[in-house]
Amino acid sequence: MIKLILKRTTSGLLIIFGVVTVVFFLFNILPADPGRLMLGQRSDVASLEAINKQLGLDLPISKRYLLYLNDISPVSINNLNDSTSRVYASSEKYGDFLKVLTISQKSLIIKKPYLSRSYQSQELVSIILMDALPGTAVLSVVALFIAACIGIILGVWSATRYQQWPDYLNLIISILGMSVPSFFAGILIAWFFGFVLSDWTGLSMTGSLYEIDPFEGEILNLKNIILPAFTLGIRPLAVIVQLTRSSMLDAISTDYVRTAKAKGLSYRSVLYKHALRNALNPVITAISGWFGSLLAGAVFIEYIFGWKGVGKVTVDALEHYDFPVVMGAVIMVSVFFVLINWLVDLLYAFLDPRVRVE
Repeated sequence: MIKLILKRTTSGLLIIFGVVTVVFFLFNILPADPGRLMLGQRSDVASLEAINKQLGLDLPISKRYLLYLNDISPVSINNLNDSTSRVYASSEKYGDFLKVLTISQKSLIIKKPYLSRSYQSQELVSIILMDALPGTAVLSVVALFIAACIGIILGVWSATRYQQWPDYLNLIISILGMSVPSFFAGILIAWFFGFVLSDWTGLSMTGSLYEIDPFEGEILNLKNIILPAFTLGIRPLAVIVQLTRSSMLDAISTDYVRTAKAKGLSYRSVLYKHALRNALNPVITAISGWFGSLLAGAVFIEYIFGWKGVGKVTVDALEHYDFPVVMGAVIMVSVFFVLINWLVDLLYAFLDPRVRVE
């Protein structure tokens, strides 16, 4: 088990390192001037030079890359005694940090990852993303809950009506769900249920979990999550239907189910207490693995429905060339994706001894 943990941890760290490297070089070769984005087009040369020096843009790209790694890493090497150094650690930049070891004026510190500041608002990127993260997390959890509930019900229905019209209907729905792009489905669902049938459904095309009222402040509006959560859950719903169907068909044909039938147990008892309980193991694994994918796939859904989350913040930042926010969002989603898959792998190994042996 320890070997498996070390292996998964090493591979996860390598993936995060690769994502950070690609993101840094991709956004540092784009023809954009951060100084002009921050100061405006009428900025003078002296101000531009000061901003470029403050951001480290006057340094070679290789050195900027090393400084960026030093900033985003929770363990960093810093020169704490020289305020003119580009690797100077301060409470203004890193917040509270813990000095672990000091050798020859170089200190090893433990700190929060520093994702720089927004070009537009000058606010810390970490604060911007953490403010938007709960919206994305709630949307992903609700979408996965809807997909799991409906998907398991339709999958069991297909398996019990094998090669009948309900089975064929569910197969068609699953194929459509896996084939239609999420952003296209989002546009259709928002237009049809949020505009055409808005008088009947009471739903709107856009909205967030909390809405601002001029008199009452923030108001919780749960109905705004229905359309984006359903749209985001279409693809995992299609996968769960297929997986539940195939698992149920395999479970129904096993010896223990035939033995339960021979004992005279009712059809409902055999189906739900014996077949379904054993058929849900691969389904639960797939559901837990989908959560990280939904976090990454919520970008266009949030933008279409005006949902306040990491995806909408990322798209808005792209429109304004606010690269630190975009870079921070990509890295944060990648870290969550790797972490969730790491936990799922360990959970699966804990539940299934064959994985540990392999």
